Amino acid sequence: MYRRPLQSAVRSLVHGAATRAAGRQTSDQNACLARALGTFQLARVSSACSPPCRTLHISTQLCNVKETPQHTEEEVGAFTKIIEAIGFTGPLKYNKWKIKIAALRMYTCCVERINYDDFFEQCALPDTLNSWFLVAQLHVWMCLVRMRQEGRAGKYMCRYIVHSMWEDVEQRSKIMGIDAMHRKEAMKAMTETFYAAIFGYDEGILSDDSVLAAALWRNLFNRDCEDPKQLELMVEYVRKQMQSIDALDGEDLLLTGEVKWRPLVEENAQSILKVMTPTYNDAGL
Repeated sequence: MYRRPLQSAVRSLVHGAATRAAGRQTSDQNACLARALGTFQLARVSSACSPPCRTLHISTQLCNVKETPQHTEEEVGAFTKIIEAIGFTGPLKYNKWKIKIAALRMYTCCVERINYDDFFEQCALPDTLNSWFLVAQLHVWMCLVRMRQEGRAGKYMCRYIVHSMWEDVEQRSKIMGIDAMHRKEAMKAMTETFYAAIFGYDEGILSDDSVLAAALWRNLFNRDCEDPKQLELMVEYVRKQMQSIDALDGEDLLLTGEVKWRPLVEENAQSILKVMTPTYNDAGL
């Protein structure tokens, strides 16, 4: 006899709780809607009162430039990280033998496609093996800077570019008839010079022209240059070559190693990244 009144009481309580919850939800929604409308109206008033902004017409179009996509860090597994920490190289995106061949071809471009007589004449360098090495290492460094941007495969290629350079230097010294003792001492001195130059050139290319000129004065000219025009010529040469090689496709460099160098002296040399400058009328608009 108490079941029906008890059920009615329970239903009344449940219905009351549901009604109160729905009322609170409706009031919350109304409050949110009111705040949103107020914010929107305030934004409209602010935009109407603020003075109109001047549109800047700036052109970012580049002429004859092949954009190089930014390389993202390659994800490798735990096993690859372990074997590379030991000193071995894990699986790469491309075949290792193809990368080695491309590295040898890129080094060949550094020594066979350079007119060394122009450097000896324009920079007043003596025609010796050491001067040849200083010019060659400058171009090798520019290739290393470019290939380090290509992730693990690029760093693997850098290793064999440097390996090819030292083998070539040793063979040239043997052909010139340098005995083993003096050749060992010369190779040690060249190794120290090379890594010191790499550090200095890296700092120079990331800084302004004065820092790069100082690096060239120390390494290429061996602190023996009193003509500022020679330093200016070499700074311009490095900058334009870095622009040119940076515009090359990374995949093509990894598979072919082909690099074309711009001449040391160019008439009316223009940057390959020449930006279209905006034009203005007499009123400056």
